[in-house]
Amino acid sequence: MSDEPEAGAVRVRLDLSYDGKDFSGWAKQTSRRTVQGEIEDALRTVTRSARTYGLTVAGRTDAGVHARGQVAHVDLPAAVWEEHREKLLRRMAGRLPLDVRIWGAAEAPAGFNARFSAMHRRYAYRVADRPGGVDPLTRGHVLWHDRPLDIDAMNEAAAPMVGEHDFAAYCKKREGATTIRTLQKLSWVRDEESGVLTATVQADAFCHNMVRALIGAALFVGDGRRPAPWPAEVLAARVRDPGVHVVKPHGLTLEEVAYPADELLAARAQEARNVRSLPDGSVNPDGFGCC
Repeated sequence: MSDEPEAGAVRVRLDLSYDGKDFSGWAKQTSRRTVQGEIEDALRTVTRSARTYGLTVAGRTDAGVHARGQVAHVDLPAAVWEEHREKLLRRMAGRLPLDVRIWGAAEAPAGFNARFSAMHRRYAYRVADRPGGVDPLTRGHVLWHDRPLDIDAMNEAAAPMVGEHDFAAYCKKREGATTIRTLQKLSWVRDEESGVLTATVQADAFCHNMVRALIGAALFVGDGRRPAPWPAEVLAARVRDPGVHVVKPHGLTLEEVAYPADELLAARAQEARNVRSLPDGSVNPDGFGCC
């Protein structure tokens, strides 16, 4: 996966959002509807191309997960980009289904890689704990938890999780992929008007199921089934704990992907590919492995 397009091609950054309800995740599959598949099909149609131009994405969201601030890139032949750049957004809007939108399409700076150049990904997970359930107008984006939640206990449990750790206990293991991540933010707030609790979860990258597992552990603390130190104890064990519940995907939204200044993009991409190790000397190979 190069940080520069091939000769004669232009790297185009796409900023997009989607409602994940009816998608089997981001990554293209043969017989299932995916975000990548819809965009690549639409791009092939509007550019009248015989070939499919493959997308590289910042964060490969799972089935049912939403995105408000997703970023991808695609390498297009210079002639194709020049012909379609002015009307690409409008034509894509006319071709794409209503549950996925592209808001920006621009030539990317040198060294830009949507996946590896990212400094962080920021997710929000939304939960309602009112006895009556979730507002019907937001039910597709908010999880209902049928026990009252103590937000102070949840924030107490979150604090020691922040930092660089091996999150193997909270990840679905993938062969050859690291589970070492730097969790930059994990905190909860409650909206006083709606009663909805929102978790902000930000990291340099995430491994498979990591965010939803962290949320599941927090909910068990919030409703009193587990003490506040428990999530950190699970983390320290570095072994997938059957007591950690992976919550449903519909409460999760990718809100933002952040990148460094243009002159630092290539260096950041190289850094993201480096082998990662913890201060105790344990090593987990293959860069980020997942997003």
